Amino acid sequence: MTEEQVKELRESLLKMREKLIESAQEQIRDPSNVTFEGGDEIDRADLEEERYLTFRIKGREAKLIHKIDYALMRIESGTYGICENCGAQIPYERLKARPVTTMCIECKELEEEYEND
Repeated sequence: MTEEQVKELRESLLKMREKLIESAQEQIRDPSNVTFEGGDEIDRADLEEERYLTFRIKGREAKLIHKIDYALMRIESGTYGICENCGAQIPYERLKARPVTTMCIECKELEEEYEND
């Protein structure tokens, strides 16, 4: 990969991270997450289900932030774009589509195959 490509991917990762953190901060500031005003049991159940789904999404976003931080660390250390499994170069197109990836396509497919068995 060229330096320009790495720079582009780094900027993309930083933008993704910033967007996720802003979303989390808005979620914290939203008073509807904590209060419940009136309604019956069905309304309360709907609200609780919505909160549960929101927290699941936020949990996934927290994991993604961790992956972004890891990718940024790999950029700094010079190991970004190298498959952690086989050591092969990960194609730029794959990194552009999924900048937090740590494996080449072949290794990822093998991993998914083992998970499905």
